[in-house]
Amino acid sequence: MRRSGKQRKAELQLKRAVKRGDVAPPEAQPRRKNFRRPPKLGHSLDARLLADDASRAARKLQSQFVKIDPVFLETTKHLAATLPLTRPISADVCLLGVDHAQFGTDPVNDQLNVPRRPKWKYTMSKDDVDANEQGCFRRWMTQTEAMVERWHNQNNQPDASGTDLASAGPSIPDTTVQERMPCPPTHFERNLEVWRQLWRVTEISQILLCLLDSRCPPLHFPPSLESYLASRRAKVILVLTKVDIAGPERAEAWTAYLRKRHPGLPIVQVEAYQQKVGEQGRPVYESHLPLPFRERLVSAMRQVHEEMLIPPERVRSDEAKLKRWNPPVKREIDWNGLLHAHGKKVGSVVGGAAMPKGKGKEDTADDAQELEQEASDSEGQLEWQEPEFLTVGLIGQPNVGKSSLLNALFGIHKVRASRTPGKTKHFQTLFWSPDVRLVDCPGLVMPAFTPMDTQVLCGILPISRVSAIPFCIHQIGQLLPLETILGLTHPSTNSAPVEDKRTWRDGKQPSAKDNKMHWTATEIMTAYANKKGWVTAKAGRPDIHRAGNA
Repeated sequence: MRRSGKQRKAELQLKRAVKRGDVAPPEAQPRRKNFRRPPKLGHSLDARLLADDASRAARKLQSQFVKIDPVFLETTKHLAATLPLTRPISADVCLLGVDHAQFGTDPVNDQLNVPRRPKWKYTMSKDDVDANEQGCFRRWMTQTEAMVERWHNQNNQPDASGTDLASAGPSIPDTTVQERMPCPPTHFERNLEVWRQLWRVTEISQILLCLLDSRCPPLHFPPSLESYLASRRAKVILVLTKVDIAGPERAEAWTAYLRKRHPGLPIVQVEAYQQKVGEQGRPVYESHLPLPFRERLVSAMRQVHEEMLIPPERVRSDEAKLKRWNPPVKREIDWNGLLHAHGKKVGSVVGGAAMPKGKGKEDTADDAQELEQEASDSEGQLEWQEPEFLTVGLIGQPNVGKSSLLNALFGIHKVRASRTPGKTKHFQTLFWSPDVRLVDCPGLVMPAFTPMDTQVLCGILPISRVSAIPFCIHQIGQLLPLETILGLTHPSTNSAPVEDKRTWRDGKQPSAKDNKMHWTATEIMTAYANKKGWVTAKAGRPDIHRAGNA
């Protein structure tokens, strides 16, 4: 309740009297606990409770990354303001080596892996499953953090000989900067709830579409993700997205490279947007998957489906097992209807996805997906039933285009897609056709020895979640002439030069200084803030932090 002027004056006089000791202090009134402001007109309390639950659920699925060391932040901030950027930029520093893209030259790299879900049974309670998953995840976090810390310390040794992984790639091309700029840390997902989304999607899916950005696919398919998918029962198809951005030549070159490195995996190229002319001649991008790309994707899925209908060699060699064997997928799929899918069911939300499994067998999750099913004559054993749908999961790192591909397949906006990595928070299950349903998995930053600035440059990490903005701008400025691309004016030209009024004897006057302007990362952010008119609220200085995030 708002107090009047007389009440505030009386409270102030009482406070001063208590401070002088003239009046005894009043008794402290207990504060009201669990105070909740009454709902506004037209808003019910139930609606507010539902909104609070949704907000808590969103925070629960928020990605978590390691907090960067304050010493690293201060050091890189100082170096970004003092170290000049290399100009002109050599063409060699913009090339990413294949070995460095895979980051597989270090023996420690093979030990990094994706956390596995521990085995569970349908007879286990929810609390038991949750405690088991949390225990295994804590052990995985401890091992992964130790390996990443060892890799980070090794690359930050001042007397390190040779070329390390962090400086060998596109991270730090200049040799002088390499000696003085510390090696950045690497980020990976640390929230168990986000990893659980991946576990659910890989469990309910019979075919997994692993999406890779065609501009640099090896960065989006690290060895940890490759080994995890190899351990799953689902068939994997590599999908190169954003082909329209990378160009057909680069996409074909990457396709040939991936086929040579992963000969057993089908590879498909797709693009998810179509450019149209909007109002006032501005380009507008709509979700659209051209028919040739759609045919290639459906053809690859059809080929993988046919392979899953064939019994494995160990089953064909045993006649008894062959009689008991059943395919893990739906047998009949209308593939022609999938190309021209339409109707009310296309794009409709399925809701909570249930694992398509044969009913009546209570065992672990891995055993429930076994291709080789052992016979059992125990009482209560129900007959195996064919799955009702063919479930196709879309997985990958953030910002590779999973939600965009879903919208392009349906031809309309069905799921949220954004330029900001990590827009999708929870896996979503939708129908593609009455026989096929798609599962959109949130993007996860996979464990890999990839420097932080490279992750930001590739769109894996949202730059708003990164505190080392000057460091990232410095590293990007070593690869791109940002001052030319953005059309920036050097901050030193905004102030008039100071006239030297000193007198000098003959021959004692100093030589003229080099007037060539050298750019630093801080000067680039300052110039961009001046161009946009962004200033801080109190001091009125250029807002370099906003400029770096932009």
